[in-house]
Amino acid sequence: MVPVEKTRFEIEAMMRKRGADQFFSGGMEDKAALAFRLNGRHLRFMLPLGPKLTAQQHRSRWRALYLVIKARLQAIDLGIMTIEDAFLGETVLPDKQTVAEYMAPQIEAAYATGQMPKLLPFFGTDGGG
Repeated sequence: MVPVEKTRFEIEAMMRKRGADQFFSGGMEDKAALAFRLNGRHLRFMLPLGPKLTAQQHRSRWRALYLVIKARLQAIDLGIMTIEDAFLGETVLPDKQTVAEYMAPQIEAAYATGQMPKLLPFFGTDGGG
């Protein structure tokens, strides 16, 4: 059984080798956060926990997060995806939401209506910036 702290340290070490910095981790009753900066972008992983989970279940979830990140890094190494592609959903936007949090409702609406979401609102009357 690998302690949560050791797994978190292993994730940080793995990402430091890729040039990540500005690490942050914290927790609440029902979730934990792990965040860092990579290639100038802030990334955040939220790990659902919950008060009813055992210590072993907490360790298992942290270990699964480690394996997810490790698999993405391996896919990057093999040229299957870029760093940006691999961590797109976890990229933190200026309003502090991740891309996944921001896009999930828009994707749901697009499937429900068949209409594509607007990417950015137009400014002025000519549609320019």
